[in-house]
Amino acid sequence: MNMANFLGILDTGVEAAAVVQGFLYFVGILFVLYLIGYSTFLFLSVTVGSSMLYKRKREDHYKNWLMVDCYVPVTIIVPAHNESVTIVDSLQSLGTLEYSLYEIVVVNDGSTDDTVDVVVDAFDLKPIERPIRYQVPCERAEAVWIGSVGRVPITLVSKANGGKSDALNMGINVSQFPYFICIDADSVLQYDSLREITAPLIEQDNVVAVGGLVRLSNGITLKDGRLTNYSLPRKLIPAMQVLEYDRSFLSARILLDQFNGNLIISGAFGLFKKDLVIAVGGYDLDTVGEDMELVTKLHVFCRTNNMNYRIRYAADAICWSQAPETLRELRGQRRRWHRGLWECMSKHWRIFANPRYGLVSFASYSYFLIYELLSPFIELFGLVTVFIAFAFNFINVPFMIMFFMIYAVFGAVMSLTAFFSRVQTRDLKLSFKDVVKAILLSLFEITVMRFILAVTRMMALIGHRRKERHWEHVTRQKIDYTHTGAQ
Repeated sequence: MNMANFLGILDTGVEAAAVVQGFLYFVGILFVLYLIGYSTFLFLSVTVGSSMLYKRKREDHYKNWLMVDCYVPVTIIVPAHNESVTIVDSLQSLGTLEYSLYEIVVVNDGSTDDTVDVVVDAFDLKPIERPIRYQVPCERAEAVWIGSVGRVPITLVSKANGGKSDALNMGINVSQFPYFICIDADSVLQYDSLREITAPLIEQDNVVAVGGLVRLSNGITLKDGRLTNYSLPRKLIPAMQVLEYDRSFLSARILLDQFNGNLIISGAFGLFKKDLVIAVGGYDLDTVGEDMELVTKLHVFCRTNNMNYRIRYAADAICWSQAPETLRELRGQRRRWHRGLWECMSKHWRIFANPRYGLVSFASYSYFLIYELLSPFIELFGLVTVFIAFAFNFINVPFMIMFFMIYAVFGAVMSLTAFFSRVQTRDLKLSFKDVVKAILLSLFEITVMRFILAVTRMMALIGHRRKERHWEHVTRQKIDYTHTGAQ
């Protein structure tokens, strides 16, 4: 090899190294901007959420609220599939709510356990022949029972397995009142939750849906819908989720509520105007993310028809629900959630960058697209880029470590702010052990669990079948709930 050839190869290698360095530098800038954007949103949402909670607490303390006996009639729909362990406690909690005008509809969706027998025996239900008007699609009813939970009328409908969306649509068809509430069969409502979630309907006459606050029942004790003991769960996985839930429901949903921008109401606890839901076709039977899809569909329908509407979030309407207690079940849940997010956003892609939808498009949809749907891909790609840059000695290692430590501490502080704000504004008591546990968990969640779940979510769409309609499998635990009212 002569000198000219050698110098040519050397120049080519230098140019290739320069290109790689430039590419990594560009990707690094985008990754930093991504983290800054998420941190800014998290800071704003936690700040707004905390301030709103403290404002509400001050109002409750200094003002004597006039309790007007004004109730919106609602139907509580409880879809159930193999829920014999928890469903009786859940229904008993619904019978003790401080609310005057509501009914309960339980839809047994092809359970293979003794869910039906447990409910029939617990509340002495009687079989009846009842015609059902099928206004939204679902499997046909096989049997119907009626009775009461205390003073509250209850209807139990049994049908073939069709999935959660199908069960919810059956509940809509059976319901008798103009508004309906959906809760999971493993959930327990706080005594005042029904009054709190219907309050926006009385405050504003254009409200078409209201989301409630979902908190985790792992580690708590309830008596007649009132919290008597609160502590973080003993197990790592559910304890970590307590902080995650408080950050999500306290921060993002309160902030998005300020401009009618919520795109999701948790399937564990949400209220809807029935005639509007029927007008949009009910719950989509071909998605695993039926809760977000319905809310997004309501936005699209109302905007397309130039309707004056609001979709609200009631931060004081509390539903206690069980969280997965193993990593395997948690990963299964998050895969399902991410598939549902993909289905909803791809189905309603016309919202993106569309002036017709205002901030719903430019703030809400963009946030869910970048920081929810694409986030696992962006974050993992960013980490891979960092490792490549390290391998080629293109990175300032001390600065990189310091940057990620600052980001981790910031994320942990935001999680703790949301968690302790909720504890403080609800006058809950935490032991010193739980305080220390919360601090350690916040660091664990942002540095370890976040990336485990990022990989889980990134892999969620592989092998996904659009029309799969199976129920999410979570091992249920007996709810620590006691009641003193008569059945």
